[in-house]
Amino acid sequence: MKQKQLISFKNVHCPLFSFKLKLSSFLFFMTLFSVLAQGYSQVRITGNISDSNGTPLIGASVVEKGTNNGTQSDFDGNFLIENVKNDGTLIFSYIGFKSIEVSVIGKSTINAVLTEDLNNLDEVVLIGYGSQRKSDLTGAVGRVKTSQLMERPVATINQALMGKVAGVQINTASGRPGGRTKVRIRGISSINTGNDPLYVVDGVQLPQGEARQGQGNSAIDYINPADIVSIEVLKDASSTAIYGARGANGVILVTTKKGKSGETKFTYNSEYFINSYGPNAIPDRLNSEQFQMVEQLAWENSEKFDPSGWAAGNYANQEPNQKRQGAFLGDLVNELFDSNGRANYDTDWYNELLQRRVSQNHQFGFSGGNEKTTYNASVGLRDERGLLINSYVKRYSTRFNMESEVNSWLKIGGTVDFSVRQERFQDTGEWVFANATKAFPFMPVQYATGNSPFFPPWFLNYATNLEYGFGTAAGGGFMWNPVMDLKDREYTTDSHNFTGSFFTNISFSKDLEMKTIVASNVLNQGRKIFYPGYFNGGNNGAIQGQSRNVFYSFENYLTYTKEIDENNSISALLGASWQQTDQNYFQGDGYGTPSDGYGPNNLGAASFKNSSSFMAAESLNSYFTRINYNLKDKYLLTFTARADGSSKFGKANKWAYFPSAAAAWKISEEDFLTDNNLISNLKLRASYGQTGNSSIPAYSSEAKLGPGPLIGGSNIPGYTAAFGSNSAGGTGLITLENSDLRWEVVTQYDIGVELGLFDNRINLELDYYNRKTTDMLLNAPIPESSGFSVLTQNIGSMENKGFELSLNSVNIDTPDFTWNSSFNISMNKNKVLSLASPSDIFGVGSGDYLGGGSIIRIGEAMGSMYGFTRLGVWGTDEASEAAKYNLLPGDVKHKDFNGDYVIDNNDRSIIGNGYADAFGTFVNYFTYKNFDFTFDLQYSIGNDVADLALHEGENVIGNSNHYSTVLNAWTPDNQNTMIPQLRNASAGYVSLYDTHMVKDGSFLRGNNMILGYTFKPEFLQRVNLNNLRIYASAQNFFLVMNKDLMGDPEVDDKNAFGGSGVASQGVKWYDYPRSSTFVLGLQIGL
Repeated sequence: MKQKQLISFKNVHCPLFSFKLKLSSFLFFMTLFSVLAQGYSQVRITGNISDSNGTPLIGASVVEKGTNNGTQSDFDGNFLIENVKNDGTLIFSYIGFKSIEVSVIGKSTINAVLTEDLNNLDEVVLIGYGSQRKSDLTGAVGRVKTSQLMERPVATINQALMGKVAGVQINTASGRPGGRTKVRIRGISSINTGNDPLYVVDGVQLPQGEARQGQGNSAIDYINPADIVSIEVLKDASSTAIYGARGANGVILVTTKKGKSGETKFTYNSEYFINSYGPNAIPDRLNSEQFQMVEQLAWENSEKFDPSGWAAGNYANQEPNQKRQGAFLGDLVNELFDSNGRANYDTDWYNELLQRRVSQNHQFGFSGGNEKTTYNASVGLRDERGLLINSYVKRYSTRFNMESEVNSWLKIGGTVDFSVRQERFQDTGEWVFANATKAFPFMPVQYATGNSPFFPPWFLNYATNLEYGFGTAAGGGFMWNPVMDLKDREYTTDSHNFTGSFFTNISFSKDLEMKTIVASNVLNQGRKIFYPGYFNGGNNGAIQGQSRNVFYSFENYLTYTKEIDENNSISALLGASWQQTDQNYFQGDGYGTPSDGYGPNNLGAASFKNSSSFMAAESLNSYFTRINYNLKDKYLLTFTARADGSSKFGKANKWAYFPSAAAAWKISEEDFLTDNNLISNLKLRASYGQTGNSSIPAYSSEAKLGPGPLIGGSNIPGYTAAFGSNSAGGTGLITLENSDLRWEVVTQYDIGVELGLFDNRINLELDYYNRKTTDMLLNAPIPESSGFSVLTQNIGSMENKGFELSLNSVNIDTPDFTWNSSFNISMNKNKVLSLASPSDIFGVGSGDYLGGGSIIRIGEAMGSMYGFTRLGVWGTDEASEAAKYNLLPGDVKHKDFNGDYVIDNNDRSIIGNGYADAFGTFVNYFTYKNFDFTFDLQYSIGNDVADLALHEGENVIGNSNHYSTVLNAWTPDNQNTMIPQLRNASAGYVSLYDTHMVKDGSFLRGNNMILGYTFKPEFLQRVNLNNLRIYASAQNFFLVMNKDLMGDPEVDDKNAFGGSGVASQGVKWYDYPRSSTFVLGLQIGL
């Protein structure tokens, strides 16, 4: 067999083969290089970082994932990052916001929108004289963030805080422009002393309590809320004890806007809004036809209830048809009634009071700076027109802040805030609303055919109730025409508020620094009051007052922060504080000027003139310290102590000491929970401490001299001496000394738990607290043998305890749609534990009326209402039993507790309480692409309302108009009712402060609804804007409540019967109607 020959290419030369081999090798290496090069090519990315409202985020971090390549956004939120892999991913992050990752494949521009992390545990929150991470807090601190404050502009900071923090109850007790809010943190802790929290703005404490002529306004109301960045609320003793005597009622820390380095930026916010009567704001009254029917029936029933008077003819000239044809009305009778006696007018008096004017709010700000110095300034104008004719509040404000890093160890800064607030009040008493409720519906605002025959021409044809039935025993009760009242009566204030502060911050080392703050608040107020002659029997009156309140403070404190090792860190605070308050007040009165045309500016022309003045000064010196210890970032301890010395107390009790301690355990940082997929945060905390209360007038412990009280309602001081036909004023003792007067002390402990689930998408915070006030300060009665009636004393103790729950959740979180919810509920129980004597105290906080009112009783809560129990109305089958009380079927039937057949003070009991068993809010936040929607609900459960106006609204028939509830009055065919049989006012009736007046005031309110749209960054770049948002909102847009209650249930009429506001919660007496507000707004960033 022939062996096959193997072919060998050795030494064989083929040009074509050689070319193909080289080409294949070249293509292989080129493909390999292309693949490798594609993986390592780099791109340049630009863009903008903003929040969900389109606001640029300054200093936001941009990092290429898996590398150290990164940058930060500038003042406009713009960024540039280079050398990014073309298949890389960028991570965008910012403190307080959720981080996001974005792929750069195919992109050269990225506009990142970050959403706020509602449950960020690493965010920094303010505490007294410093700040801490939220996760390191040992006390109960609530926070309102920037995004929540920017939802809608508000008139005051208190309104911005409303419903945002558990345990903080804010009642808007008046519909007046600018509102009148009352803030209570964890209930009321005092009777006579203040219950207002302490406000601290940028580290500067503000004076507490109402301004002397402010009509319910306090120092915080003069700060423009548009300048605010965040609000922290310190609630437990661990948080508030560092403020000692001023922290007994909680502390509200306010942070204002600061400048940031970069080119100057401008913002402009504008809104226009209109007010109208809110839901159920005004009582339902009789119209003309209904009134005439009720009046006729009441006249006919008078024969039953006053048979002897009827027989004597006392009611003959009160017959309604005769009154409507009375010759005394002259030509007016034809204007008011037709030939059949039917009314020609049907006036809705509340509608006549309404002014339909557009309000406006404009806020302009600019800020900027460089690496060393930053500044921020703002100018604001708010012109709010109230519901009622001629009511308004105007605020002109400006604020400037600057901070400068002088060198590596010294930083200085200061803030100047000045505002002018001008107001015209229409709710200084109950006149307007009482008159609008009681004015006859068949009377016009002004007569068309001529002036009233009983009043001079300067009445300008205004009608009053007096003209109807003039000269008869059942004539209309005299009351001013409410429209005339609003136009002619004047009550205005002009307030100028200045707040200035300057600080230095010296760093001795990286661990030790000292801060010094010098601050002052100066409030100058002028007041003018004028009453036309018809208010006082032809004698007009005018008052002018001037007051000046100057508050100074000087504080120094050292802060030491040391990280000892990876497991141990400590921070310590040591400081001193001095505060001084000076008050001056002068008032001049003049009555009986020749003409109303003189107004309030010509007191010298008055026939009677009087003047009064007041001056006071008080001071507070303090020393304080705090130590925080952190072990392994799991176990936290806080100790604070403060010593306060006040000029207000007795010689032996001027100084008091207020300690506190708190501990917290971050359970979620323990090994057994670190990898838990359900629980992302779990912390237990507990605190105990004491604070004081010194909110009493200056010189309360001192004996005071003065001219004495006026004698018998005259203008003669009590210490006036007579010498023949002459007299001379004297000076004598007007209060007794109490050298034993000492501090009111509040002792509080708190146990709290914080729980975060599913990477903190659900966050819950629950607190239980117990606050006990001892040595309560009260103007308590003393034996009349002393020559005086009351003396400021330490008389007893009070307790507040309750639960607070906050629940925040991120329900849906997608790029296009988000839904977050926030719910809170607060439950507080108050109890008076002891008094100087076991006897009840009546009339404190709300005066007595119709045999009832407020009561302070051991074992019961403050705010208790004391009165009679109405069982119904005596029926025809109960005539014999009613006769034992000298009553008839159709008369009111009250419970006879002791069975003596006499309804008297022995038959009174506690029948209600104005404070709620539970209250809170439920808010939902939605975003869809560039749209945002907020739906805010407010609720209150278990609060009672005492509608004292029911006395006149359902009785005194014929003298005035009435509530429509009288249509359900007792008749032989309608005996199942609480309203007695109608009768003429002079026929006699029974009206007491009873359970029929006290009604359940629980409610669910549509507090706020906002729809907004933020324009996209692409559009903003084309028009050279940083931010542009438009929005519309409706406030107080619905109300679910007890249908038997007339008017809004959220009332606090401290003006009713001498009330002081402590127990006036829930007292209703012709209150200023709450408004619904509809807003269109615009927010611009340049």
